[in-house]
Amino acid sequence: MRPTDFDGLHGIVSDWNIAHELGSWPWPADPDFTKKHCKPFVGCGFVLAICDDDALIGTLGLTKGDLGYMLHKSYHRRGIMRAASIYAIERGFDELGLDTIVASAWHDNAASCGLLESLGFAPNQVIYERGVARNRPTLARHYRLTRTDWDRLRNPAQ
Repeated sequence: MRPTDFDGLHGIVSDWNIAHELGSWPWPADPDFTKKHCKPFVGCGFVLAICDDDALIGTLGLTKGDLGYMLHKSYHRRGIMRAASIYAIERGFDELGLDTIVASAWHDNAASCGLLESLGFAPNQVIYERGVARNRPTLARHYRLTRTDWDRLRNPAQ
């Protein structure tokens, strides 16, 4: 992520259909909040810009063992986030040495729940949480994926 990603990122989070699926992004979209996220991530993990040519179309982060992502709606259903998530999971287990990766999605976000489950994430908790954009208690599904389960799914013969 870099300062020049602001227009692309702010365009994504300015779409209510995207913003209401995120847990911590404000609504309406706040330019100052977006600017804070247009810089390299410092901490345990990484945040990657997903680009089409040089234009930002989404982000994917694995921070403190927690996988999160967003993608511009015109790029949905193309397998982009699935491929990016596989890359992030492999990097998390292999390079960061994680034993478990967690993720969450709102209960009504069938696409995100389906993606996580197709990657091998197992649901382990469903609780009410208050997303910043939604500003009301909403059921959230929490998932986890262990290194052991990932290895077994990637190499079923072993």
